Amino acid sequence: MILAVVGGKGGVGKSTVAYNLAAELDAVVVDADLAMADLPGRALDHRPAASDGGGWRRGPDLHDVLAGRAAPVEAVRESGPVDILPCGRSLAGARACDPTALVDAVEAVDREYGGVVVDCPAGLCGDVGLGLLAADACVLVTEPTPAALGDAVRARALARELDAGLAAIALNRAGPNAPTDLVAERLGGPVTVVPSSPQLADAQAAGRAVGAAAPDSEATRALRRLADRVATAVSF
Repeated sequence: MILAVVGGKGGVGKSTVAYNLAAELDAVVVDADLAMADLPGRALDHRPAASDGGGWRRGPDLHDVLAGRAAPVEAVRESGPVDILPCGRSLAGARACDPTALVDAVEAVDREYGGVVVDCPAGLCGDVGLGLLAADACVLVTEPTPAALGDAVRARALARELDAGLAAIALNRAGPNAPTDLVAERLGGPVTVVPSSPQLADAQAAGRAVGAAAPDSEATRALRRLADRVATAVSF
């Protein structure tokens, strides 16, 4: 099962939700933002490299996969808190890759691991469409602001066009009086409120899932509700 996480507007916490959803769903998270990678976890291979006297060496990443220099499964890192296919962070790497190979790469990882969460880029560029094209379903991440909701509506329309069914909506950084009914009506799906949380921000900064770092926090409970909703909707 392949789940795309999209948000339209940047800065709504899409990558944080994607990372923690992958942790809760026991899936590989793919950082598919080819120009502005944002997920925790550097592409480090923790095996000695013969070429540098036995020190650390850099492992392949999504840029390498999309440039034909590495196989998708080879680039998955299993040594961190969440299995991740990281993306490179260089402009040269982004220029060298073929974005149209993303669908095949994600499908290859799904066949090997049985579950993938794709963290799509912000905005509505072509790369977002490729992530949605690969996906069986999507999660929309937004905030309770007019600008964020407007972009989420456009992202929802793109998901419909590419036949990526809506599994859930994460209303991020929302308070107790969040406009859940309005968001559900505008976007056409079930809403889970994810509150503002210092524990969630600290865990993401440390490259950890909040469920492991702060298992009793309200953010953890909210993300688990979101994961349960996704699993029920798409049999993840």
